[in-house]
Amino acid sequence: MMNKNTVLGYATLIMIIVGLGLIALGAFRYNEIAGWGFAAVGIGFFAIAWVFNALKGRV
Repeated sequence: MMNKNTVLGYATLIMIIVGLGLIALGAFRYNEIAGWGFAAVGIGFFAIAWVFNALKGRV
């Protein structure tokens, strides 16, 4: 059975993977102006994952 902390842990892991993917897209696939947008959104995903990780154990 999954409790809230397990769900937040999986959500954190998924957000980190998606954030790394977006940063990689910005760096390697779209290295023009659009790459900055992909990288910024990837950093935003990292910030949300950090919040999810901070909420573990408190919810």
